[in-house]
Amino acid sequence: MNKFILHQKTYDYILYLYPLINRLPKNHRLILGRKLEELALELLLSLMRANKARGIERKKLQQKSSDYLDYLQIMVRLAKDTRLISIKQYLANAEKLNEIGNMLSSWMRPNKKE
Repeated sequence: MNKFILHQKTYDYILYLYPLINRLPKNHRLILGRKLEELALELLLSLMRANKARGIERKKLQQKSSDYLDYLQIMVRLAKDTRLISIKQYLANAEKLNEIGNMLSSWMRPNKKE
């Protein structure tokens, strides 16, 4: 698996997320919107760090990336459950995050080449 694809998918997700955050009501944009933004950016940065690391450090960073993804999924679900985003927007988010999650999971599997 090419790790660059994972970075690109995450980057593309962030580009998708920004207009969504900007459409949140101002009081929610400042709290939930900022948290969504921070988590998405941390996910991207941790993936980049993990790609450069090796051995046990890579595994730790991959797990941290997985944690950021989990937190991001929870925040998106919260936005849906509080009706700040539509079901359609939620489904689009969930699809993109699931794709990133599947790619991350396959990258985290033990690899005999490492």
